[in-house]
Amino acid sequence: MESNRKNHPKTKVWETTTPYFEKRNIHFYVNKCGFKIVEYFSKYHPDPNFKSNQNFDEEDDEMFKFEKQM
Repeated sequence: MESNRKNHPKTKVWETTTPYFEKRNIHFYVNKCGFKIVEYFSKYHPDPNFKSNQNFDEEDDEMFKFEKQM
């Protein structure tokens, strides 16, 4: 994360997403990198930036959005 700060000093907020079922990723972003979970995407609350398949696959399309203020 420190190298990202050096390479992108004007960045105010980092954003990323990860699938709901990826517990290791969630742990890494929240507990190791200091990200906060700010949104949960599902078939009832879709990510406006992601075009899902016509056939909704709940396991694949449930996502957390993370943000880290720099």
